[in-house]
Order: sequence, then structure tokens, then C-alpha cells
Amino acid sequence: MTDSDTSSSSDPLLHKPHTSLPLSFPFLRGGSHVWERKPPQAGDTTSPLPTKRNRSYSATVRSRSGPVFKGVCKNFSRSQGHGFIRPTHGGEDIFVHISDIEGEYVPVEGDEVTYKVCPVPPKNLKFQAVEVPLHLSCLNSTYMMNVVLLQDGVSPWSMNFVQPAVIKAIESDAEINFKNNVLYNLTATYNGFQTIHYRNKGCSSSICEAVEILIDLQNSGMVGCALLGPSCTYATFQLVDRDVGLALNMPIISAGSFGLSCDYKADLTRILPPARKVSNFFINFWNFSDSIKPSWENTYIYKKANITEDCFWYLNALEVASGSFADSVKKRVVLRKEEEFSAALKKKKESNLFILCGTPDDIIELKNGSLDVDAQIAFILIDLYNDKYYVEPSNDAMKNVLVLTMPNSRSYTITSNNTMNDYIAAYHDAVLLFGQVMRQIWSNPVLDVDSVNVNYFRNVSFKGIAGDYMIDEYGDRDVVFSLIYTNTSNEYKVLYEFDTSNNKTTLVDSNPSFIWPQQQLPDDQLPVYISGLLAENIVIISLVSLALVVIATVAFVLYWQNRSYRRKQRQWSHIPVELLTPVESSERNMVSLKIDEDAWKDTSQKIRRARYDKKIVILKDLKPSDGCFSERQRIALNALLQIDYYNLIKFYGTVKIDHEVFGVFEYGERGSLRYVLNDRVSYPEETFMDWEFKISVMYDIAKGMSYLHSSNIEVHGHLKSTNCVIDNRMVVKITGFGFNTILSPDRDLWTAPEHLRKEGISQKGDVYSFAIIAQEIMLRKSTFFTQACSEKAEKLDRVQYPRMLCFFRPDLNFETASENELEVYLLIKSCWDEDPEKRPDFKKIESTLGKIVSLHNQANESYMGNLIRRLQMYSRNLEYLVEERTSLYKAERDRADNLNFMLLPGPVVRSLKETGIVEPELFEEVTIYFSDIVGFTTLCHYSTPMEVVDMLNDIYKNFDSILDHHDVYKVETIGDAYMVVSGLPRRNGDRHVMDICHMALDILSFMGTFELRHLPGLPVWIRIGVHSGPCAAGVVGLKMPRYCLFGDTVNTASRMESTGLPLRIHVSQSTINIIKKADCKFEYMKRGETYLKGKGKETTYWLTGVTGQNYNLPTPPTA
Repeated sequence: MTDSDTSSSSDPLLHKPHTSLPLSFPFLRGGSHVWERKPPQAGDTTSPLPTKRNRSYSATVRSRSGPVFKGVCKNFSRSQGHGFIRPTHGGEDIFVHISDIEGEYVPVEGDEVTYKVCPVPPKNLKFQAVEVPLHLSCLNSTYMMNVVLLQDGVSPWSMNFVQPAVIKAIESDAEINFKNNVLYNLTATYNGFQTIHYRNKGCSSSICEAVEILIDLQNSGMVGCALLGPSCTYATFQLVDRDVGLALNMPIISAGSFGLSCDYKADLTRILPPARKVSNFFINFWNFSDSIKPSWENTYIYKKANITEDCFWYLNALEVASGSFADSVKKRVVLRKEEEFSAALKKKKESNLFILCGTPDDIIELKNGSLDVDAQIAFILIDLYNDKYYVEPSNDAMKNVLVLTMPNSRSYTITSNNTMNDYIAAYHDAVLLFGQVMRQIWSNPVLDVDSVNVNYFRNVSFKGIAGDYMIDEYGDRDVVFSLIYTNTSNEYKVLYEFDTSNNKTTLVDSNPSFIWPQQQLPDDQLPVYISGLLAENIVIISLVSLALVVIATVAFVLYWQNRSYRRKQRQWSHIPVELLTPVESSERNMVSLKIDEDAWKDTSQKIRRARYDKKIVILKDLKPSDGCFSERQRIALNALLQIDYYNLIKFYGTVKIDHEVFGVFEYGERGSLRYVLNDRVSYPEETFMDWEFKISVMYDIAKGMSYLHSSNIEVHGHLKSTNCVIDNRMVVKITGFGFNTILSPDRDLWTAPEHLRKEGISQKGDVYSFAIIAQEIMLRKSTFFTQACSEKAEKLDRVQYPRMLCFFRPDLNFETASENELEVYLLIKSCWDEDPEKRPDFKKIESTLGKIVSLHNQANESYMGNLIRRLQMYSRNLEYLVEERTSLYKAERDRADNLNFMLLPGPVVRSLKETGIVEPELFEEVTIYFSDIVGFTTLCHYSTPMEVVDMLNDIYKNFDSILDHHDVYKVETIGDAYMVVSGLPRRNGDRHVMDICHMALDILSFMGTFELRHLPGLPVWIRIGVHSGPCAAGVVGLKMPRYCLFGDTVNTASRMESTGLPLRIHVSQSTINIIKKADCKFEYMKRGETYLKGKGKETTYWLTGVTGQNYNLPTPPTA
């Protein structure tokens, strides 16, 4: 189709970008209408804002179906921000936001347009490749790229290294365009940023610089078609993240940005392999096994300080506790110091595998220059951007090292002076990629349905000087990694290849000649050998062991019989308070462990734990008893003392403390069952609290209750999930029984309906309570969970008074239950039957649960084996939690440090952290700035309190941003007063005057344009006073410490402000003397003599500007 065809009035299709006018392929929201300027036709005149004759628009197409329509613009208004399209085929007008129109052009009445309504994008777009916005800001048929890179002369992607390669690539692209008769050329702007002013140089400090550059480019209208760079992950994240980023909606092509935080970003294309690709290699390679490599489960990760940008993010992907690699290995140990690495080599190793990132020189350095190798271990070295493995021989130190690197597809040689490296080549090839995309768009005469839905930077391939490129659906480069080893002749050879596009490992050398024995890579753990023992020694040891077992068994039987006899002779009595030692708790820190009545008075209401007979016990309040028990109660307590069972909490007696009576019980270290069910962090559903564990918990409760019902206690009466505790071996034990003669019955959600109607207790009531607990365990929700109601009183009422034989019970999802769950659900349903006689007893419940456990335990695992496995899972989960909480602690510590640095000067914060004090200091000369708002009281009278807060916040936020550009320190704001100083706590010679004066001019210039949100049109005036002189400074107070200034200089600066005039900078003679001495180019005029309280009359001046600079200061009022 020709251009004339496209522009005919009978054909409403879209147009290819032949001119410098704006074109976009944005990501559309549902109902959006996005516009594109038509190219000018023959005879049209070009102008920044075209006239109505050549003002014509057409809509970009994103949907796969639906026709393109024509219409006429109606009532478009820039001030109102919207307009309408009247379809030529009839129908209602279509509402359009001007914000949906690309460019700065607003249609006017009568413009003919073509449009197409775009559908709502699918909801699962987070991990889909979405179309990258492509803004073509072009001039004279050239398409501009913005190159934004770190410029430090050290990083391999530094701007001074990359710029020549980009220029060369643009020339190569122009030659391709000439051969293909393409009538445009690429251009580029080069914007470098530096981090030399920060303590940490390089990428770790390059968070905001790229954002600032892009904002400046946007404000100056220099944002081009695409962005090349940055390479630093922190800098790129600020540009591509939709929540915190700048979100310029333009394609970003980066050679770097390796971190996981930059994964799956719609605008980002990474043409060097990101950390996710490297992590995928290790995940798959660790689980891969063949005749040469066994399957691996453990590893060390060595991550030293001050590593390169790529190494930092590659190892970070393997290190993070929530990462895929961490989930795929059984154990990984992170080493951060060289001493830790050396110790891991010498001690009993957790693994024979060490993952690290660097170069062969780092391997030799870690081996202290030695070329000796240990054939029992293997190092896996990540070194992607190094070509020496294909051009140089190896050495002995590398013989137990596997190197993960890029394929040998480079058409260049990496140089040591950074005239050429993989980053430079990648940015060179990024230009070729962008040129290829532009030619693809140019070559489409009509952006039809099939071509528009293609994402030009996704699922694309092209050739560059670094070889063949494949970009996946997420915009990341796919490569075929090479895993290289050193053979016995000190030659590098490829052992395996790993294709990141399908995560497939391929064996390349099936007969490797390496140092590891039996032509196999080492196992991840050393085998355990038993050697040097003679057969007769083994027999002797076995006989001795058997004899010891027999002796121990006899001794245990005698001990148990004696213990049982002594237990039967025991009688209840109060335990002397002297035998109980309070135990420290998190609620109260007990400095002294001395036991006396006063200590119990202070702690009885808070501390419930104590130490008795070398065991930790818990004290339970037996209110309302006074300790004078009746005969019936003493019989019950004696019976309680006789109970000693694995699943029942041990009772030791009672104790009187300050007229209160407590029962002394065995302590369950992990808390109540209800607490464990609520703690989904320490006891996750997926790995720990699975179906088998839930059944074992119910089984423990059933066994304990079965024993209790057959004992002299006979009935519990208070069974609930808070009365089931768990010890440190994950065994459930029941407590709260045996006190029915002392404590009154409960009326709670666990109480059986017959006991809600008539107070009492029974064994069948305990069975009902067990059913409620079992539902809590299976669903792991709140007690008596049901979607029908949530109020406790309503639930109790509906259980006590059923409606029309419809008995109210908690929810059980029989429809969605699995076969295993269905058996348990049926058991629970029988246990809460309305008829107590139909409920099974605990002997039957115990038997049923035992059968369920044995029937579905496919691994035929013993109870002890199951318990050990779960404790291991719990321990492993705790390790992950510790790592995660440690990282959260570090993040919060850094956040607190950042807040401190915002509130106090840096040297003061460091002194407070190190010593806890800040010595006051005298400064010979500083410059102090004061300002306040003229008529602030009147403004407050006509404003609400929130409007006053918003007004001050708007003003002082802008003041604070101005301060960032000067070497000054903000002391405080009190109401409308604003105080700033320069020259302390860091002395800066005479620069303090220049910094304060420049800052004052910037602030005054800003106030000339400031407008109140709630009182638009009303000017806001400020007075400014500046004075220089000596000053003392120090931190005052312990709580909310403040860095305060003291001395006559502070008072004089305040007087300079209060005696000044609106929109004037009032400067003292001492400040002017320093300006004259420093030969600054400030402009000032003499005001004359001014009376200063406490000083008398002194000559003062007005600061009016700087020679050669236009500050656009507001005109002061004349009266």
C-alpha cells in the first residue's frame, strides 16, 4: 500500500512513521483511545503546532479484532482536559481524555480522525511479555537514543569506553539503512553520571543519578526514542519499577541490570544474561546427574566484599533465602570472609563444592598463591565476561575448578585497557537491535492486526559483534553457557553446555581428562569410611555393648519400679515457696534471683514461670480458692499427683504466694496448640504443618484423653486448644484437668450443647470438645470457624438452642475434601453429634486415628522417625527464618541510620553511635540564615489547621530540595521560621558565606513563583536575614537529641531577619566583609544604619544577586 493509499479519505487505516512527528505504541488501559499524528501531505506546511488544515490524527491499533472507525472531533479543550469524537457512521459521541493523546497536540473542532477502541488487557500480565512503549521523538528524519551510563573511567561500561562503540554502531546502522533505501538515521545523546562524591563508588551509590538525568532530559524535551543504559541494577530499578520508578514508558536496553529486582519489567531489555539465567543453571545443574556428575544437594557460596557488579548480583541470586536456588538445595552455607573460606577448607566440610565468582587470579589468591589442588573438592567459578579460556592456556591451580562462562562467539578480543570488552560490545549491538526494530516498523506500510501485536523487543534474534543474540519473551538474553574444565595438559576444555532458553544441560566431553578420580566429579559430601578395625576387635566391642545394654535395662526396670512405688506413696501438700525460683521472662527483667515475698509480690501478676527441682514449671492461678482445700478437693489433688503419662502435663503440687494459690505444672516450651496454629511463620502449612502432622497432633490428644478417662480423674471438663500444649519434642500434652472440684465449669465454644443447657461435665462432653479442636487443627482457622456468623455469643446461642432440628456446628468442607481428609471429617462429625450417646469414646477415636495413620503412611515411617523428620524440618525452617529476620534487621538498621542522618549531621550521628556522646565544639566563623513568612498569623486566620500544615509542608519541602545543592545544614523549623547554617559541623573555609548567599537567592527566586493551593493568587512573602560570626554547637538532651547552635551570632542573624523587609535578603556587615575578602561576584546595595536590639545601630546591606547570573527574583513591595 502506498502513502497516497493510506491518506485517502476512504481508507481510515494507520500510517507508517516517515517523519519526525510523534509515534507511539503504548500499553493501553481498557477504554483508552491513543492518537498518532499523520505525516504531512504534499503541500502542507510544517509548524510546531499545525493548523487545522494539516491537523489530522489516527488511532494506534492494539486489539486483535474489530474495525477501525472514522469520526470528527468535538469540544476538545486543554483547560477541561477532554473532548469527544462523533462517529461518522452514527452512534453516541465517544469521550476521550487529552492525557491519552501522545505528544503536546490537542485536536480542535472539526478535525477528522480515525480511531479504534482497545480492549482491557488480561489480568495475568505480571509475568507476560507486554508490548514495550516506543516513543519516537525525531528531528529531520533522525531517531535519537539517550545513552545514560556511569562515567568513572573504571567500570567496564563507563561512558568514555562505550561512547566510541555506540558512534561506530550508528555508522554501521546508517550503512544498512542506505543499502535498504531507508530515509532516516539514528543519533544519540551521551549523559554520564558520577559517584565520586560518595563513600562507596560505582554502582552501589548510583541510585538516583539516572533518574535525575532523565527528568532533566524530559524537561528539556530531549527524551529520545530509546534509552541505552544504565548498567547498574540500582539505577535501572528506579526507571523500570512501576511502583517506585520514574516510568517514562520508553524502551530501555541495558548491558547489565543483572539483579532479580529487574526481572519481568515491561520496558527493559537486557542483552547480557541476568542473574535469573545464572540461577537457573545452578538449579538445573545441581539436580542433573549422568555418568560423570552425581546429583548434588549441598554447597558453599563464597561472596567476598568489593566484588564486581555482575558477581554481586549473580551470587545474590544464589544467596537469598527466598530464591529458587535456596529452595532446590538441601543446604547452602554462605562464606563472606577469606578467613571463613580458609576455615571451611580445613575443618570437617559441610560440602565439597564451592561456588564463587571472579577470575582465575581470585582462585590463586584464595589458595595463597599455591598451585596445589585437592581432588576431593570442586570449585565452580562464575566468570562470564572473560575470553582467556579460549585464547590462553590454563595452570595447575585451575585443575579442580569448573568455569561457567559465555560461549566462544566473540568477533573481538577483550583488552585490559577497556577499549573493548563484553559490555562495550553489548552496547554496540544494542544500537544494531534498535536499528533493526526501527527498520521493521518503517517497512510496515500499514500497522495491521498481525504486526502490531508483536513486541519488537521480545522473542527477537539478531547478529552483533558478540555473536548471535536471542532475546526471550521477558526481554532477557538467552545464551548457551559453557562449563569449562582444565585437563591434565593444562588446556581449557568444554565439559557441559547449558541452554538457558530451555534449561537443558548437554554433555560435550564424554571422556574428560581431569584430576578427579574415576572420571567423575566429586560428590557434594565426603563418604564415611570405616577402616583399620580387626574382626576380633569388632566382636569384642559388640559383646561389651550388649552387656552394657543388659545392665542398663535391668537398672532401668528397678528404677521404674522404685519410682512407681514412691509415686503411689505421695500425698498432696503445698510446695514451700523457697523451693521455687522465678524465671526471667520477656515481660520483666529480674536482675536478682533472690527469693522473698516481695519478689513474688512484684512478679506474681506478670511472671508465671519458675524453676522447681531443676525443671521449668508453670504456675496457674487457682482462683477463687484460698488454699484451704476440702476433703473432696484433697482427694482430687492426690489423684492428680498420681498422673504421669506421656501425653498429659505433670502436676507437682500447689504453692501459696501472697495469699494467692497457684498450681505448679510441667512447662510446655512451644506454647499452646492454639498459639502454634496461629503461628504460620514458624510452623508453615506447606512444609511443617502438613496432613500427617495434623493427624499426629490429634492422635496425641486422643491418647492422652483415653488414658485420662481410664484414670481416677475420669473426666477433663475443660478440654480446649489452649489447654493442649506442645513441648520441645513436638509432643502434644493435655493440661487443665483434675480441678473440677476447685474451678467452676467453662461456658465456651468448646462446651458441649448439653452442658450449655445444663451446667456440668462428662466424658462425652470431652469428646465434643475434641471435635471442635480437631476442626481447628484441620482448617487451621479460628475456634468454631464458620462463615455463617462470627460473634461468639451468637454461636453459643445457636448451639444451645438449635432451630428446627438443624444443629449448628463449625464448617467442614466435605465437597472439596480429599480421601484422607474425608475419613477424618467423618470422625469429627461423629464426635460432635447432638446425641451424646452416639459419640465414640476416646478408645475408639484413638484406634481410628491409628488406623488412618498406618493406612496412609506409604513410607511405613515409624512414629519416632516421623518425629525426627519434623524436628529437622522445623530446624531448617528456623534457619531460613533467622536469615530472613537478619536481613530485615539489617534493612531496618539502615533505615534508622538514614533517618538519623536526616535529623542530625553525619559526624554527630557517628559520634553518638560510637561513644553515645557528642562533645560541644566552638567554630571560629560560620554563616547563619533565618527566614520567616510575612503575615503568617493573618494567613493562619484565613486557613484551617490542615491547610496551614499543607502550606508549610509545600514551602519547606521545596526549601529542603534547594538545600541539597549547597553545602549547608538545616538546623530547625519552628512554625514559619526556617534556620540554616554553613561552616559547621564540617568547616569549609570561607565557602560558608557563598553557600548561604547562593541558597538564599535560590529560595527567594522560588518564592517568587510559589502559590498557595487553598488561596490561589495570593502572594506569599518571606523575610531573610544572614549574618556571619563565631558559634558554639552541640547536642542537647537525651531524648529526641537536637544539634543546637549557641552564641551572639545566632541572635544577630535572627535580628537581621526580624528587621528586614519582605522579599529582601538582609545581610550584615560581617558577611559583606567576607564576600569582599573572597572577591565573590555577589551584587549588593547598602541599606544604611539599622537598629539591632542589643547591638545598637549597625550598617546593613541588601543582597540582590550575582553578576552574570539571572535569578529572576521577585520585586519587593514598595510600601
